[in-house]
Amino acid sequence: MPGMIAFGRRWGIASDDLVFSGSFELFVRVLWWIGTLALYTLHKGKFDCSGGRVLHSYLVVLLVLLAFIILSLCAIVYVSAQGTITNPGPRRSIPVLVYVRAMLYVPELIWAILGAIWVSDDSRGCEPAEVGAVIAAVVASWILLLSTGVGVLFVFDPLGSRLPGPPSQEQLGVRDLESSEGSQLLSTARSVAVRVWESRLRLLCCCLPQDESHRAAFSSIAQLVSGFFSDTDLVPSDIAVGLALLHQEQDKKEQCRDPDEVLPHSPSSPIAEDLEAELEKAAHCMQFAIAAYGWPMYVYSNPLTGACKLSGDCCKTQSAEYDIVGGDNMGCHFSSILHSTGLQYRDFIYVSFHNQIYEIPFFVALDHKREAVLVAIRGTLSLRDLLTDLSADCENLPVEGVSGTCYAHKGMSQAAGYIYKKLLNDGILNQAFTIAPEYKLVITGHSLGGGTASLLAILLRSSFPSLQCYAFSPPGGLMSKALAEYSKDFVVSVVLGKDLNPNFGEGPLLFLMTSVSLPQYRILLQGCWYELFGGDPDDFPTEMDRREEELSQPLLGEETLLIRGSSSYHSLASEDSPVHCAHLPLYLPGRILHITEDGPSRRSCFSQVRYRAEWSSETAFRSVLISPRMIADHMPDAVLRSLHSMTQDRPFNLCPSSLSNSHLNVI
Repeated sequence: MPGMIAFGRRWGIASDDLVFSGSFELFVRVLWWIGTLALYTLHKGKFDCSGGRVLHSYLVVLLVLLAFIILSLCAIVYVSAQGTITNPGPRRSIPVLVYVRAMLYVPELIWAILGAIWVSDDSRGCEPAEVGAVIAAVVASWILLLSTGVGVLFVFDPLGSRLPGPPSQEQLGVRDLESSEGSQLLSTARSVAVRVWESRLRLLCCCLPQDESHRAAFSSIAQLVSGFFSDTDLVPSDIAVGLALLHQEQDKKEQCRDPDEVLPHSPSSPIAEDLEAELEKAAHCMQFAIAAYGWPMYVYSNPLTGACKLSGDCCKTQSAEYDIVGGDNMGCHFSSILHSTGLQYRDFIYVSFHNQIYEIPFFVALDHKREAVLVAIRGTLSLRDLLTDLSADCENLPVEGVSGTCYAHKGMSQAAGYIYKKLLNDGILNQAFTIAPEYKLVITGHSLGGGTASLLAILLRSSFPSLQCYAFSPPGGLMSKALAEYSKDFVVSVVLGKDLNPNFGEGPLLFLMTSVSLPQYRILLQGCWYELFGGDPDDFPTEMDRREEELSQPLLGEETLLIRGSSSYHSLASEDSPVHCAHLPLYLPGRILHITEDGPSRRSCFSQVRYRAEWSSETAFRSVLISPRMIADHMPDAVLRSLHSMTQDRPFNLCPSSLSNSHLNVI
C-alpha cells in the first residue's frame, strides 16, 4: 500500500494503518468522556467554589470537544478498515478526516492550557474530586498531544516532499525520464536519499569516532540501503503483512510436500564422506567458533556459573606473557576462551581482540586433539561489526584458477583480507607450523566470522591446499556462484533450521502477495494469533494466488515513486555502483550441511527435540524462511547444542535446564 499523501507530502504510513492507533485513542477518549460526564452529572449545580463558574464552563466545553474528537476517530477507524491492501479506493476520504482530526488538536491544546491555569489560580475552595478531575484531564491531554507529536516524527518521511515541476511532467513521468532532465531528476532524488540515510547512520552510530574509515562505511551503507528502497513505495506495515502471509504460505507448502533438494551425500566429492564424521568435526570446531566471542557469550551460555568461573581469572597477569592484542585489559576474553576450548596458555599462537570496521577479532591456536592449526574468527558482537555486516555491496575477489566472475560481500571480504595479511605478513602461520609442521590448517567462525572464514579459506587455499573451513550460519549473500563452486572442495557451511542469516541473500528478501482480498488489520490480527498460538495455516486463509512464480517475486519491486520502468532508470542501474552490485546473485559458501528438527514445528518448552542432518543445495536457501525460530536458530549456543545432541549420547530439550532420560537423534 503506498504511503498516504497529506499536507502536501508523503508519509511513512498508509491509509489503512490507522485502525489500531485510532481504536486505541478512541478507547481512551471514550473512557475520558464517560468520566467527565459522570463528574459533571454528580456535581451539577454544586460548583459553588471561587472558580466554580469557570469549572462548569470548562467541563461543558470539554465534553463537547471530546464528543467531536470521538466522532472523528470513529470515522477514521471505520474508513481505514474499508477496502483491501490493493484496493484503497474506499479509503479516499482518509486525508480529509486526518485534516479534521488535526484541526481538533488546536482547541484541545488551548483547553489543556486553560485547565492548567485554572488549577493553579482558581481552584481554591473547590472539592478535591473536581480539582483532581481537571488535573487528570490536563495531564491526559498533554500525554496524548505529546504522543501524537512523537508519532508524527516516527512516520515523517524526509524524502516525502513532492518534487517541484509542472503537472504534465508528473503525468508523463515515464516518457520524460527518457530525457536528460529525467535522468537528472532521478539522480538528484537518489543523492538526497543517500544523504538522508547517511545522516541516519551517523545519528545511530554517534558513539563511534567520525573518522575517514567510518565515514566511508556510512556512505557505502547509505548508498546500498537507499538504492534498495528507492524502487518501492512501501510503509512498515506492508512488510509486516508480507511476512505474516509468507509464513502461513510457507507452512502450508511445507505440510503438503516432502523435503526436497536433499542430497544423500556430500555434493563435492565422488566419494561420499561419512556424515557422522563431519558432524563430529563440526561440533568440535563450533566450540572454537563460539569461544571467539569471548566472555559475553560464555556468560550467556553459562548464566549460573559463567561469571563465577571467570571472576577468579580475569585479573591475572599470565595473559600479558602472550601475544594478545587489544581490547582485553582484564583478561576476561582470554580466560573465557581457555574455559570454552579446554586449551592451555601455551597452545595459543596469537590472540587479537582488536576491533574496527573491517577488522574483527580472531585467534590462532594449536588444536592437538585434531592435529590442526586452528584460526577462529569472531562473529558480530559490536556496532563496528554490524557496520561490517551492513557493508553488503559487492567487491571483486579474483582467485587464481577460478573461472567465472569472482566477487563477494565487501565488508567480509575486507575483513578476510585484514586477517590474511596478519597471518602471512606477520608470520603467525609460519610460527604455528614451525611448532607443529605436520598439522593441517582449519578455519572456523560463526555468522560474520563464518562468512569471513570462508573468504579467508579461499584466499589461503593456494598456499595451504589441505586446509578445511567450517562456517557456521554464514550469510547467504556472501559470494558469487564461481567462488561458491570452488569452495565446495574445502568449505562446509552448517545451517540450523530456519536461520535467517543464510536465507538472507540475493533475490526475494521479503514478499507481499498482491492478490490479498482481506483488509490489512484482519491480516495482522490473524498473523499475530498464528505466531503466538499456532494452529493449522489453512485456518488462516491468505486468499492469494498460489502460483509458484508469485513466491519468487521480491516484495521490493522494480517500480519507483518517480518512474516505472524507464530505460533511463535501467541505464543508471547498470552502472558499476555499489547499489547495482548489491543486486548480483550471491550464494552460501561450500557444501551445505542443514540441521533441521523432526516433528511438528511448534512444541512445548520441555518436549524432546529430534534433529536430522542432511546435505543440501544452495538453491534451497534462495528466500527468507519465516519462523518464530528464525533468530533463535542463528544463535551460536543453539547451533552448538544441536550439534552436541547428534554427536553425544545425551538428551536435549528446548529448555536447556530441563532434564530427560531418553535420546532421539536422526542423521
